[in-house]
Amino acid sequence: MPRKTQPREGATIDDLLTAREVGEILGLSAGTLANWRSLGIGPTNFKVGGRVRYRASTVNDWIAEQEHDAVG
Repeated sequence: MPRKTQPREGATIDDLLTAREVGEILGLSAGTLANWRSLGIGPTNFKVGGRVRYRASTVNDWIAEQEHDAVG
């Protein structure tokens, strides 16, 4: 069984979420998130091995920004 590598001191590992997982959190479909990606809106995302991923912290930050935009 391969050993899990430990992050270097000071490095952080953030949970990576799929579009489906983010969609469930936001109450949206993965298709809506795909549309948002094509329009350059929504939470920041990136690809790992050709698959779209979102950092949990980035999604949380994006949600907080939406709350502030709605209030102000």
